[in-house]
Amino acid sequence: MNNQSHPESRAAEWRRRLLLCVSGLLVFETLTGLSIWLLPFSVSNQIAVLLHTIVGLVFIIPYAWYQLRHWRLYRTQRLTHVKLTGYFSMVATIVAGVSGLVLTYQAILHTRISYGWDLVHIVSTLALIAAVLPHVLALVYYNAKGRKEGSVVVREAERRFGIGTAVVAVSLFVVLGLGVVLYEPVRLNDQLPEDYSFLYGADRPFAPSLASTNTGGAFDARSLGGSESCGTSGCHEEIAKEWAVSAHRYSAMDAAFQKVQSVMAEQNGPETTRYCGGCHDPISLFSGAKNVFTDDLTGLVGYQEGVSCIVCHAIKETDVKGNANYVITQPRRYMFELREGTLAKFVGDFLIRSYPRHHVESLQHRLFKSPEFCAACHKQFIDEEINQVGWVQLQNQYDNWRKSRWNTPGDPTQTIECRECHMPLTDSRDPASGDDADYNRTSGDAKHRSHRFLAANQFMPLALELEGAEEHVELTEQWLRGEIEIPEIADKWRTGPAVPIELVVPDQVTPGEEIEIQALITNNKVGHDFPTGPLDIIQAWVEVVVTDQDGNVVFQSGQRDERHFIEPGSFIFKAEPVDQYGNLIDRHNLWEMVGVRYRRAMFPGFSDKAEFVFVCPATVVAGSGGQADTPVQEQFAVRVPRQRVESLHVSARLLYRKVDQFLLNFLFGEDSGLTAPVTVLSEDEKTIQVRSTE
Repeated sequence: MNNQSHPESRAAEWRRRLLLCVSGLLVFETLTGLSIWLLPFSVSNQIAVLLHTIVGLVFIIPYAWYQLRHWRLYRTQRLTHVKLTGYFSMVATIVAGVSGLVLTYQAILHTRISYGWDLVHIVSTLALIAAVLPHVLALVYYNAKGRKEGSVVVREAERRFGIGTAVVAVSLFVVLGLGVVLYEPVRLNDQLPEDYSFLYGADRPFAPSLASTNTGGAFDARSLGGSESCGTSGCHEEIAKEWAVSAHRYSAMDAAFQKVQSVMAEQNGPETTRYCGGCHDPISLFSGAKNVFTDDLTGLVGYQEGVSCIVCHAIKETDVKGNANYVITQPRRYMFELREGTLAKFVGDFLIRSYPRHHVESLQHRLFKSPEFCAACHKQFIDEEINQVGWVQLQNQYDNWRKSRWNTPGDPTQTIECRECHMPLTDSRDPASGDDADYNRTSGDAKHRSHRFLAANQFMPLALELEGAEEHVELTEQWLRGEIEIPEIADKWRTGPAVPIELVVPDQVTPGEEIEIQALITNNKVGHDFPTGPLDIIQAWVEVVVTDQDGNVVFQSGQRDERHFIEPGSFIFKAEPVDQYGNLIDRHNLWEMVGVRYRRAMFPGFSDKAEFVFVCPATVVAGSGGQADTPVQEQFAVRVPRQRVESLHVSARLLYRKVDQFLLNFLFGEDSGLTAPVTVLSEDEKTIQVRSTE
């Protein structure tokens, strides 16, 4: 007969300290696990995560010791429902422990926890509750009904077991409570400066920008920054590296923006620079840096991060009106996330990875995958509040796209959205990889959307000497030429250059004949006007060079002189805005703009034509030509006929630069040596035979 059936033996087992320790720890682990799973994000739940992990690791040794001993004592007894629930409890506890170890390992050393293992941990916990409760309660019930000698001793032992278990569990909850009381979060200063100017009304603190916060008040700059930590945490390293050299990152650092902002502040007052801040410099805008008596209109965090990770991912509402018409929230940050120090960073990163629900819910949403999200900033206008005259449309990529062939409402298989172009899929180890919300993707496709936001600025990354600028500029130039393959949308558009140029020339001409050359330019793969953006400073133009069979220049157009200015009369895509007095807006002083006197751009899918006319020469002076890039001050003229022209070689190039030379000289001075790089978007060549007149 097993001596464990004796009342004194059973009572001794109930009183065993190892059992009290194990049961108390198990109760604490179960209750904190349910709290983490079911209750909202809070400081107490985060401390629960930390204690749940620590206690769970400690629990393994006493549990293994107790469970092995308990099994050896009762394994020979007959199988009853009590014994069966005991086995179920053991299996559930082991599964919960193993899955907890895996999740802890992943939270410390990996980029994220596995949702599969997390589900196993939750289900095994529920199974443990379902097995342990009937196992223990059945024993207590049978002992309570017992009338045999010694049953009183067992019941007293059970009572002490219950008290001991509660003491252990409550003690741990006291530790949890002390953690909540003693934790001191980073105090955020969500207040505008005392001298803040409400020039546009107290109810519109960030006007004339249309950007606003969900509270209507300021946000501490630190709460919207910290993008670097997204990469150094080991989680979003790939995405952070892409963003770090993107136009979104340097939107506030942009040297031209900074200079134009200072000019605007001098002319119209610092408050007016808030008009630009919603898109270029949101962190400074919402922290109240764009204010009177402020020398530095862009705070340090805003300057370094521009449109940070948090800024984009914390926007909850947008309006297609443009001018930064969005509502941004201030996400609740995890414990220690804003603190400095190695230990604080380790704990903060661990909490995000082990308790990711709040991180995902607060920063991941469907809105930022829509073109309407982009419209908030990629659509701009000036109104009477700014120019003192009236409303004028400026750049408008969103409506260009919306009305173009790229948008087929309701049919994603025919539509190409902003992110599909500017954020192409890239192979990824990032925890944010995969997305089953897209019709052509899955949650396990091991890809994320590139956060380089490749577009058209091949100037500023190098000018700012950003890390990785050379690679980014090379990719930008490939992008401008349409050379980057995007497999997921390859069947939706034509191959080839983004904006091809094609020469139309006669096959043969005779000396003295007037030659007409046409260069056809087509907006092939651009999702909006080409060019787009601030067309008062962006330039795209056609360069044509005609040489004879020996390379002597016969005709040319679209050259740049030694000061980097494009020669007058060149075929050029750009805009020439004017102020209310008809003066040219040539310093990006858009706050004075009331209209345009000239604008040339191509709608998606449309073409334009550049025409050139010159007379075919009979002879040229040998060696009179030069390279296509050689600046010229006057048209070629035949002085001493020496060499007969037998054929003419015609080359045409579509060139692009982000900032025109006049603005650079105005902003930084002619002696700065700054000039924007020029990218060849596309080119074509043709040969014309010259018939002999002899």
